[in-house]
Amino acid sequence: MGKVFDGIDDALRVWINKQHIFFVSTAPLSADGLVNCSSKGYDCFRILNEREVAYLDLTGSGIETVAHVQENGRIVFMFCSFDQTPRIVRLHGKGFVHANGTPEFETLLKHFEPRPAMRSIIRVELTRISDSCGYGVPRYEFVGDRETLVKDWDAKGAAAALEYQRTRNATSLDGLPGLR
Repeated sequence: MGKVFDGIDDALRVWINKQHIFFVSTAPLSADGLVNCSSKGYDCFRILNEREVAYLDLTGSGIETVAHVQENGRIVFMFCSFDQTPRIVRLHGKGFVHANGTPEFETLLKHFEPRPAMRSIIRVELTRISDSCGYGVPRYEFVGDRETLVKDWDAKGAAAALEYQRTRNATSLDGLPGLR
């Protein structure tokens, strides 16, 4: 059954890097605030060391993850295999938002392929690394990444992305500040 790890070892690193999708969840401190869970792809997750990870945050319809992490830092990533061998891995930690254009963003960007409409890089210091069986997760086959988001922002351009972030990513659904 489930195991708690001291850090991301080589075997776990290889397994995580094989996954084509991951999920990120956050929540505000407010008891009546909305819990958020977002799916991510595009090879935008990186393991920086055995207890630190980061992901490249692209402009999307909401700003919940950024707003929640800025408010309280709580974040969890979930990876699950959809192939022959079932497994779920969760990475809990304390997150930090590094907005595009900041020195921290530029330093971390070397780990990623730059993409249109990059908002931030969320870096996470891991506090708990665990796995579970995943026996109830169905099997699916990876066909490929959707190019819709990248093509859309390529066509609109950097100025449109900044305007979208300014107007549509200013606050979360709960009214928390988004990108500054």
